[in-house]
Amino acid sequence: MIETIETAGWVAIVIGLFATGAVAGTMAGLLGVGGGIVIVPVLSWILTFTGFPSDLSQHMAVATSLATIVPTAISSSRAHHKRGGIDFAVLRSWGPAVVLGALAGGILARYISGDVLRMVFGFVALAVAVNMSVPKTLVIADRLPHPVIASPIGGVIGLISSLMGIGGGTLAVPSQTAFSVPIRRAVGTASALGLLIAVPGVLGFIWSGWSVDGRPPLSLGYVSLPAAACIVPLTWLFAPYGAKLAHTVNQRVLKLCFAVFLALTAVKMLLSVFG
Repeated sequence: MIETIETAGWVAIVIGLFATGAVAGTMAGLLGVGGGIVIVPVLSWILTFTGFPSDLSQHMAVATSLATIVPTAISSSRAHHKRGGIDFAVLRSWGPAVVLGALAGGILARYISGDVLRMVFGFVALAVAVNMSVPKTLVIADRLPHPVIASPIGGVIGLISSLMGIGGGTLAVPSQTAFSVPIRRAVGTASALGLLIAVPGVLGFIWSGWSVDGRPPLSLGYVSLPAAACIVPLTWLFAPYGAKLAHTVNQRVLKLCFAVFLALTAVKMLLSVFG
């Protein structure tokens, strides 16, 4: 089907990718989610529209999303760091396990179907949306957990975030607030954790998809380089704008924005599996 798309169709796709990058960059800075919450469903739809199999399109969407998160996370993290919004104690405690979990997710993706990836994305995002939308966020303790507990938490965040194609905010923000980290600081730290997820995660997806047939032209493993090239410049430009908003928006409003975007994306993803 890819050969039958007219020039106007390709122009519309490119414009759509640019718009996706702008929204994803803003979301990355505002909510610490790395933009994947927007990028994954849009890329999955575009790849399906151009005629690629459902399983392949979801893997490509997740992997390409992780690739775009690398520069976005750098831009967003720098903006949050300038405002003192990154908790380095969390990075030291959770970081190593996050990296290992993300790498494992990218490698395991080779053996997981596209629908399973969609269900992981949908159910986890919906659960987190419900948690973030309630008036009182779940609080487990008034301090960060002991390293013995922190490592498994980081590993799970890295693994699931890699399989979802997101930068970590979906799990890292509520996980931090559960240990009494203020929401703005949790968002800033999640943007840094996004880098620790995206780099090993995308390497795993490159390895997993290296010998897979039927991938789009100019793909590196499961990563679509043209799609990433369209999205990255806009995410880079808009991430600092989102980070600026994160430090001016009311905390309750910030949580509700996070929940609404998660819920909408989760429902759309689950409908694509069960609808």
